[in-house]
Amino acid sequence: MSDISLTGMSALMMLLLLTAIILGIIFVFRVMYSKKVDANLGELHKDKKWASPLEARTKYPDVNAFNHSSKFWMVGLASALLLSIFAFSWTSYEDEVFIPDGALELDEEMEIEPPRTAEPPPPPPPPPPPVIEEVPEEEIEEEEEVEFVDQDVEEEDVVEEVEVVEEAPPPPPPPPPPPPQEEEIFKVVEQMPRFPGCEDIGGSEDEKKKCADEKMLQYIYKNLKYPAIARENGVEGMCVLQFVVDKDGSVNEVNVVRDIGAGCGDASYKVVQSMNNLPQKWTPGKQRGRSVKVLYTLPVRFKLEG
Repeated sequence: MSDISLTGMSALMMLLLLTAIILGIIFVFRVMYSKKVDANLGELHKDKKWASPLEARTKYPDVNAFNHSSKFWMVGLASALLLSIFAFSWTSYEDEVFIPDGALELDEEMEIEPPRTAEPPPPPPPPPPPVIEEVPEEEIEEEEEVEFVDQDVEEEDVVEEVEVVEEAPPPPPPPPPPPPQEEEIFKVVEQMPRFPGCEDIGGSEDEKKKCADEKMLQYIYKNLKYPAIARENGVEGMCVLQFVVDKDGSVNEVNVVRDIGAGCGDASYKVVQSMNNLPQKWTPGKQRGRSVKVLYTLPVRFKLEG
């Protein structure tokens, strides 16, 4: 016997059919007993003497529902069996996602902007040379004659000692605060960032990277909305985005470095930006065992099916 597989719609139709059958049986029995109740059962059984009180628990055997207990039991058993078969045969199918061939391959001739790194500040410019201005002769005053005073000291002269008080020099001004340093953004590290969802699986780093790439492609092309104007005009091609995977796994500084137009760049930007709404963040890149910022380059291909 081959396996039975039911889609959600098929299982729903079967369940509705089974419910309709059960409701139909209930309706038939209600009509049947209603007709018997309308009959004059008292006159029919007025001379009847019950051998046991249990025989008269429903007053009249004509309307005794327990006479059909075996039928109700079989119907319930069959219904439970059918529901069990439906439950085990219900097959859920994942939406098929179209992923273009070579989705992660970049064109060789494409030039990628190098990552930004912290650079030392430029040295201050040299001071301007002094400007020598010529003074006109009219402004030059004649030098006054200097009167020389005799300052010779004789033996009889008394020299008074003058106490020299040294003043403490003023404190030097505090040094200016150092300029803020930007953390280096790497382009290639020992362990590149990975899309979430594959860290709990066993295997090597290469196997985790392959699994993460597959999950990332599934996410991108499942949530990527092909712009209507691009679809109508048959626009196909590859957009390229760059973004920084931060040390905590968040996606920042999303930038479209190649756009084929017709709204494809905006659609790519939105799907990459939405990665921050995932329940798990990216696994950050690592260099020498510590988490670092990494510039990630991602191609997004737009290709019409068929």
